[in-house]
Amino acid sequence: MTTKEYRRILLNGYPVQTTVEGNELVTKDGRSIDINEAQHLPPTQPSKIICVHLNYESRVKEYITKLPPAPTYFHKPITALNSHNGDIVRPERCKWLNYEGEIAIVIGRNCRNISPDEAKDYIAGYTVANDYGLHDFRDTDAGSMLRVKGSDTLCPVGPGLVTGWDFHNKGIRTIVNGKVMQDANTNEMEWDMNYLVADIARNITLEPGDLLLSGTPANSRPVNPGDIVEVEVEGLGKLSNRIVHGATPIRDDVGAQPSSSEEVVSTAMGGDWEFRGKRAAGGQGAKFYKSSLKKK
Repeated sequence: MTTKEYRRILLNGYPVQTTVEGNELVTKDGRSIDINEAQHLPPTQPSKIICVHLNYESRVKEYITKLPPAPTYFHKPITALNSHNGDIVRPERCKWLNYEGEIAIVIGRNCRNISPDEAKDYIAGYTVANDYGLHDFRDTDAGSMLRVKGSDTLCPVGPGLVTGWDFHNKGIRTIVNGKVMQDANTNEMEWDMNYLVADIARNITLEPGDLLLSGTPANSRPVNPGDIVEVEVEGLGKLSNRIVHGATPIRDDVGAQPSSSEEVVSTAMGGDWEFRGKRAAGGQGAKFYKSSLKKK
């Protein structure tokens, strides 16, 4: 199957869609821009961003012993959306910001109540994603992970939307400052792209442009301001972002505060989940996972 890549960029102050032709981005009116000089935008404008908790075998082995009998999900607000070469902001007073290299499914048309076999006809294509998590808030928002995964800038996707791409047996890597940190293959996935789309669409209408993030492999770890994080997927390209320090601190006069509890540190550093059973009064996030994950 022939693949084709489309990128949205900001050209002279106006968002335009381009087609990748070698090292050039070509607009519909014939203008050409060097791919390295373009100011990228997210390749799609979703109405919602839905993410699966656990899907890769290596991640399951790192965190827990068994997958749940069916996928579980969380939601990132669209205000978290970011782009290729966009800055990722780690707020002042926070220090547990983790990368999670992923593949994002892009919905092509309204989708509701379909079978997994039908799902491929509703997928426009795929893009690279990095599902950053601000684990300083892991002790709060039990289950939803709203602030952990939904803070501003924490959902970069891109650089482009690739059509005609076969998700089977594809490599995925996350590289931090030139060092490979995550290295896996889509064959590790328990639930493939078509299954995830059909599962969500049973009772949630998916609309054109919506994003479904399909999970991350093992070895998500914290990054710091100044780090360059790249996610590279075979056939989809490389998404690059820089971590920056957010000078405005998290307010301390309202709401739950950033934490370095056992739950936070354990999750950020790879999931010392053997301690979960000892947390009689521990974080609600651990309780949520422990109660929801059952033997297959």
